[in-house]
Amino acid sequence: MPERWTPSLQVHEHAGRCRLVLAGVAHGDGVTLQEAADDLVARLLNVVLYVRSNGLSHAPDLGPPDSRLMDFLWELGRYAADGRDLRDRLF
Repeated sequence: MPERWTPSLQVHEHAGRCRLVLAGVAHGDGVTLQEAADDLVARLLNVVLYVRSNGLSHAPDLGPPDSRLMDFLWELGRYAADGRDLRDRLF
């Protein structure tokens, strides 16, 4: 079975706060890494539910979005629709 692709997850710290960034799609902020992860999951849930319900439009001049990223977001949308925790796939 091929390995599943996961976009990059970056951790940044500034002025005592933590930020997690998922491939420029969503970010989460918090005083602790756990708070930042919880915030990221909440924001990402909004993104994947929107994409699942409405699709994702893009400017034709920019070309289509990365198909791996779109597949990943769609997979997270299935997790959410099934009542599963996005953390199981994200982290």
